[in-house]
This record gives sequence, structure tokens and C-alpha cells, in this order.
Amino acid sequence: MTVRLLLALSLVALFIVFPVAQAQSQAPAAETASSPVLAASPALGAPAATASPASVKLPPSTSTGANPYGLRALWEQGDLVARGTLLVLLAMSVGSWYVLVTKLVAQSRMGGQGRAAARGFWAADTVRQGADKLDKGSPYRFIAESALEATRKHDGLIGQVDLNTWVAQSIERAVNTVHSRTQEGLAVLATVGSTAPFVGLFGTVWGIYNALVKIGASGQASIDRVAGPVGEALIMTAIGLAVAVPAVLGYNWLVRRNKVAMDTVRAFGSDLHTVLLAASGKR
Repeated sequence: MTVRLLLALSLVALFIVFPVAQAQSQAPAAETASSPVLAASPALGAPAATASPASVKLPPSTSTGANPYGLRALWEQGDLVARGTLLVLLAMSVGSWYVLVTKLVAQSRMGGQGRAAARGFWAADTVRQGADKLDKGSPYRFIAESALEATRKHDGLIGQVDLNTWVAQSIERAVNTVHSRTQEGLAVLATVGSTAPFVGLFGTVWGIYNALVKIGASGQASIDRVAGPVGEALIMTAIGLAVAVPAVLGYNWLVRRNKVAMDTVRAFGSDLHTVLLAASGKR
């Protein structure tokens, strides 16, 4: 019984100690093979040569911090559909920013023209003199000219209409024309804001499709093969949102500013209507 127990303990110790000793004996060999200095030495007793920095080659990801993925890689590796989608988003962005800047300039000019009309028009002796003081491109002068034209051409079939009604309709048509001019370009912002996310999503779907096709053809589905192409495709969605958000915010802002400007224009038209009826003999 004692002999059998000793034999069993010896076998257990053999199975435990032998793998550990074998692993320890293989570890120095692995370190020797991985070390560039020891691998370059012809013998253990020979002095180790100092490895120059140029002879030690680091992995590409460590030696250079350049990102192999991004917009440049997306453009270079993309097909015609992907590049066309990027160009469409670029055109949308440029168009929306152009409309936003030009409308802001036009609204600022219109505000200055309204202040000029408030200062000079009502101080004139007649409506004709007040209209001549305004800029030729001013919407306030356009409304005043339309009202004066209505009072001059009140004959024939138009003469059968009451002067009050005819002048009011003429001023209203002029105000509506000014309002239509202030709305020009806003449809571009509305279109870009509503369609740019879907254009970017289309580019993402197309990019992921092409990435999966290439991965399936190569037969390698590791994370480095999947993450890069899919990440590049997701950039399309981000670009679409980056194009749409300024367009939507700019549209809402311009609509609000137009409303404030048109309230001033309508007030001017109402006051002009009253003045024309009260002083029709001085026009």
C-alpha cells in the first residue's frame, strides 16, 4: 500500500513538474529569438553589437501616427457612386451657405432701408418727394411708386372701382411682391435640410455594402478588416448631418428675420394708404 502511494505521488509530481520545467526552458529561447541584440550575436560568449536605431524596424502603426482611414482614403478607395455622393453633399453645403450669407446681407440692407424710410419719407411734404428720397432698390420706394401709380391710373374700367379699394389692392400686391422676394432661396435651405441626411445615409449604405463585398471576397473578417471600411462609410452619415443642421437652423433664423422685416413693410404700406387717401390732392 505504501509503495503504491509513493508511486502515485511520484507520477503526479512528474506530470506537474515536467511541463513547468519545459516551459521555463523554452522561455529564454523565445526571449533570445525576439531580442534584436541577442539574435545579432553569433555566440553567447561574443560581445553583443550595439544595434543602431535605423536597424531596428518598428511596426508601421508605431513608427508613424498617420491614420490609414479617413476622408482621403474614402475618396481614393471609393467608386463613382461614393465620390458622386460626396460631391452632391459638397454642392448642398456650398449652396446652403451661399443662400444663408446672401440672405443675411439682403435682410441687413432691407433693415437699413426701413430705417431710412422712417427718417426721411414721412418728413417730406408729398408722397412723391418722400419716394424720391428713398433708394431705387428699396422695397419701400417700390411700394410708394406702386401706390402713386394706382392713384394716377384710376380711370376707365378701373375708375368704376372705389379709389380706396383700388389703392389698398395696389399696395397689398406690392407688399406681396416684396414678401415673395424675401422668400427667394429659402427653398434651397429647406431642401438641403430635409434631404442631406438621407443622401449621407445612402452613401453609408453603399460604402458598407462595398466593404462587406471586399471582405467576403478576401475571406478575412478580422476586426482590422471590418472596422476601417465600415468606419469610412459611416463618415457619409456624419457629413450629411453636418450639411443638414446648418441649413435647418439657417432656414428657421431667416424665416424669423423675414417676419420681423415684413411686419415693418406692412406697417409702412398701411400708413401710406392712409396718407394717400388723406392727401390725394398733393401727390
